[in-house]
Amino acid sequence: MQLDFHLIKRLPPYVFDEVNTMKARARAAGEDIIDFGMGNPDSATPKHIQDKLTEAVQDPRTHRYSSSRGIPGLRRAAAAYYGRRFGVDIDPETETIVTLGSKEGLAHLAMAITTPGDVILSPNPSYPIHPYGFMIAGAVIRHFPVGPEHDFLASLERAMRHCVPAPVALVLNFPANPTAMTVDLDFYREVVDFARRRDLLVLSDLAYAEIYFDGNPPPSILQVPGAKDIAVEFTSISKTYSMPGWRIGFATGNERLVAALTRIKSYLDYGAFTPIQVAATAALNGPQDCVEDLRQTYRSRRDVLIDGLAAAGWQVPSPAATMFAWAPIPESYRDLGSLEFSKLLLSEAKVAVSPGIGFGEYGDGHVRIALVENEQRIRQACRSIRKFMDAGVQDNAPPKAAAS
Repeated sequence: MQLDFHLIKRLPPYVFDEVNTMKARARAAGEDIIDFGMGNPDSATPKHIQDKLTEAVQDPRTHRYSSSRGIPGLRRAAAAYYGRRFGVDIDPETETIVTLGSKEGLAHLAMAITTPGDVILSPNPSYPIHPYGFMIAGAVIRHFPVGPEHDFLASLERAMRHCVPAPVALVLNFPANPTAMTVDLDFYREVVDFARRRDLLVLSDLAYAEIYFDGNPPPSILQVPGAKDIAVEFTSISKTYSMPGWRIGFATGNERLVAALTRIKSYLDYGAFTPIQVAATAALNGPQDCVEDLRQTYRSRRDVLIDGLAAAGWQVPSPAATMFAWAPIPESYRDLGSLEFSKLLLSEAKVAVSPGIGFGEYGDGHVRIALVENEQRIRQACRSIRKFMDAGVQDNAPPKAAAS
């Protein structure tokens, strides 16, 4: 029997698995591992949202199949959020659809709009579903490097110039996972102008819109006049309300793209469990002080982490947004690459991080640190990292001799 599947062969091995296997083995052996690997919020979902779920689940009518495009009340709440937060008018009937988290929505939209062989422009490093959702759909991915050392639009122009056939879509993600980069509205104006002149669709991932610390709140590409002609944006309540396991997000913008996603989802799912959608509606329409509280939690953790790593001799830029720090590998360990450095940090300091190579080849000089442990645990991790770096452990080599 032939079990060598073409699609699976196109997907590279999931490099996080190696670190995750080591982590599981260490924990099984009784070791205390401080886990900054997965961006999995640890704070409780606000009580009023939990209460609404409990209330809704008592109604047996909510246990039936839901709607793949989302219940009307939640679509109206998503549209109201865009009006309130970004000043953008959204038609809840034609310009927004509820998704099972932004990840599912992006992957299924890729499936809906991709013809095998289409070329997609994807930043590198990036969240894996951004390129691989399209790769699974049969597209060819044209990566271009992003980061503080790169001019985004110049890299984009270069990628566009050297693509044959011409790309059909561009994926964006700001505030960015994993790099924590942010952009302003002028950036989106340039992107929209670029895309309209080159007949490009734009898929924007705005999952971290409400997790910001410095400066102005992150904008939406849909604030740019004419953006709806070519763009759809994915948002999520996972990070905003600490609801990752609830799996609720939205795709909002161009009505033809929303319609394409609606059509394909009608074949694939019946929507999220209705009580979850009711609770998500309460999250968007209810009091928002919980969002500010969560933002302050991440800000405080960020400051503890950045200061603690600096004291350990590891200089890491302070992220202006997201729940991640994008940390350059210390100079003395840079030759190891991000996977080996992550494994070394786990085995010697008992701290788990995500290797940058897992987000693309241009991420290999970094590791991603998620702010998903409390401040006490962050301080403990920084002390362990300092001992590790002071010892100078290098990939199973003996520690360096102490200075006289």
